Amino acid sequence: MDWLEVPIRVRYGETDQMGHAYYANYLYWFEVARGDWCRSRGFTYKSLEEQGYFLPVVEAWVRYRGEVRYDDEIVVRIRLAEVRRASLKFEYRIYNSTTAQETTEGYTWHVLMGKQRKAVTIPQEIRRLLGIPNA
Repeated sequence: MDWLEVPIRVRYGETDQMGHAYYANYLYWFEVARGDWCRSRGFTYKSLEEQGYFLPVVEAWVRYRGEVRYDDEIVVRIRLAEVRRASLKFEYRIYNSTTAQETTEGYTWHVLMGKQRKAVTIPQEIRRLLGIPNA
């Protein structure tokens, strides 16, 4: 599936005492990108929840390969990489526009849950929103 690019400028509060982006903020940037990815397909997490569906993160992985510092301009690239019966895997790449380096890669797994907070098979209407072909 296609990559969506989400630009972000690193804020001072997102860095540690050495001026580097604090490692946990990468997961936050992944979340920002997921929200934009959903909006690019015409829905939001809120609209999913209003339909009685939830998409919690059940696994996250990040590999740091380069620096991101205060005031750098980064681009978070996101794509839906894999779909299973009740779960989705998003992949991420962070490109530092300031240094012209790809600095980070990662993924998150999500399980679609219904009102009972149990995994449910991804229904056709949600598959359409996600851009997933019919099962």
